[in-house]
Amino acid sequence: MNNMDRWASIYDWIYSWKRDDIAFYVNESQVSGGPVLELGCGTGRITIPVAKSGVKVVGMDISTKMLDIAQEKAKRHIINTDNLTFVNGSMTHFALNQKFSLVIIPFRGFLSILTPEEQMACLNCVKRHLTPDGTLIFDAFVPEPELLSEDSSTPFHFGDISRPEDGKRLVVWHQNRFDNYNQINNARTIIEQIDEYGEVMSKQYLDFQTRYSHRFEIQHLLIASGFRIASLYGSFECTPFDSDSTEMIWITKL
Repeated sequence: MNNMDRWASIYDWIYSWKRDDIAFYVNESQVSGGPVLELGCGTGRITIPVAKSGVKVVGMDISTKMLDIAQEKAKRHIINTDNLTFVNGSMTHFALNQKFSLVIIPFRGFLSILTPEEQMACLNCVKRHLTPDGTLIFDAFVPEPELLSEDSSTPFHFGDISRPEDGKRLVVWHQNRFDNYNQINNARTIIEQIDEYGEVMSKQYLDFQTRYSHRFEIQHLLIASGFRIASLYGSFECTPFDSDSTEMIWITKL
């Protein structure tokens, strides 16, 4: 089983709060005219709104269980699914018989690639699948030096989440263990499902790794891979990137 398969059944529940980037990626997809390729599409959080907006889109993910849920959601939310295709694959090694005007990697998906060599492999795959005037857009968080040096042995409360359709509640905790030598965050999400009396019905531990990359590291990586940086935003409202930004939204061209 792929590690992300374990997230599939609760992914939409845990990340129901994450909506600030949807309009941005839908708008960029419409501007591109399509077709669009989304890498790391998961359960279709971005892919489905893009397809609903009338743009042809292919969503790729390494988790078959995530894609199964995405397919079911597409059937429920899209009357005409001709604009939407889901494929199973790795964002570092893929070969599709199609070119795209836009490739997107939302919600820090690029940071799931843990080494510079594999990041380069991803960017080279993207290049081979872009039209001559194509665009690559992805986002990443800005590493905070204070956070990277903290003692992270104690989990912190990420939030309480209720599911509207049945009222079931999750209490979500998060724990980070930073390997600053390799720039890897060894993260653990702890998920407690509780009943109406606050009793824990089940408890689940989900471990995963992400790489944290700094601004100029990403910039040099893109340039070395043959991309031109068209814009760098500090938010999904397209505000300029500055010293207070916590997000990096990269708009790149070949």
